[in-house]
Amino acid sequence: MKAAVLVMAYGGPDSLEDIGPYLLDIRGGRPTSPELVEEIRERYARIGGRSPLLELTRAQASGLEACLNALSPARETRVFVGMRHWKPYIREAVAQIAAEGYERGLAFCMAPHASQMSSGAYLKKLREAEEQVHCPRLLEFIPNWHDRPFLIRSLAAKVHAAEQRFPEEARGQIHYLFTAHSLPASSTAQGDPYAGQLHQTVELLAGELGLPAERWTFGYQSAGAAPGQWLGPSIEEIFPQLAQNGIRDVLITPVGFMADHVEVLFDIDIEAQEIAHEQGIRLVRSDSLNASPDFIEGLAKFILERLPA
Repeated sequence: MKAAVLVMAYGGPDSLEDIGPYLLDIRGGRPTSPELVEEIRERYARIGGRSPLLELTRAQASGLEACLNALSPARETRVFVGMRHWKPYIREAVAQIAAEGYERGLAFCMAPHASQMSSGAYLKKLREAEEQVHCPRLLEFIPNWHDRPFLIRSLAAKVHAAEQRFPEEARGQIHYLFTAHSLPASSTAQGDPYAGQLHQTVELLAGELGLPAERWTFGYQSAGAAPGQWLGPSIEEIFPQLAQNGIRDVLITPVGFMADHVEVLFDIDIEAQEIAHEQGIRLVRSDSLNASPDFIEGLAKFILERLPA
């Protein structure tokens, strides 16, 4: 018995030369201003000239495949990787799954919170790809997994490890800041579940960590350049407020990102660090989940329960 699992992620450029085509894909073929291309190129230059997301997603997929086959050896499971906005594209992965004779399987994105702008966009790409290979509904789709205990426990473990990077005398005064990618505020007004699911995640995580309400804050990061109001408060607004309240030690955990990429390595490790430093705040980021064994094992058990018989 064979089963296919498709892990989908956003995608990122493999080099600085890929920035222009990558942005063109994100914008659906609409041109990007030279100023914005240069700004994005500079961000990637400062994190090493490329995105590590494909490499990390492949490591997650490899670990997931090994766990699935160890947990259910009677079922031969292969895990494929498809990117929404870069190579290998979702359509390429779906074509490979169909060509290798898989008739049923499961697909999910490495973004645990549902939204028409995130999971909804992945689902659209998935269904389009299935139509192209004449295999409609080849893969069942998991829209969200934001409240699963394995996710909360894995995030908590990273938070506890990061606490050790503060001086011992400061650990009792740490303020915990949880973040996720912002979206246009209009999405919530239209009934999008994204913001509500994020609040569920951070409340579960704060409970797992035993944090009273005054010890943690939730905010948004990485808002886009499109006009209009975005979900807030932003971390740019939060740091001055924390400083005004006398908080000097902050542990930041991006709960909406499952692997390191530019929104973590630049937006937090460089940009947010600069803002925090200006406010006299010592900022420590908890490590991303990436391919952490406890996270991958929990994810494998979750996936195994949902694989079609």
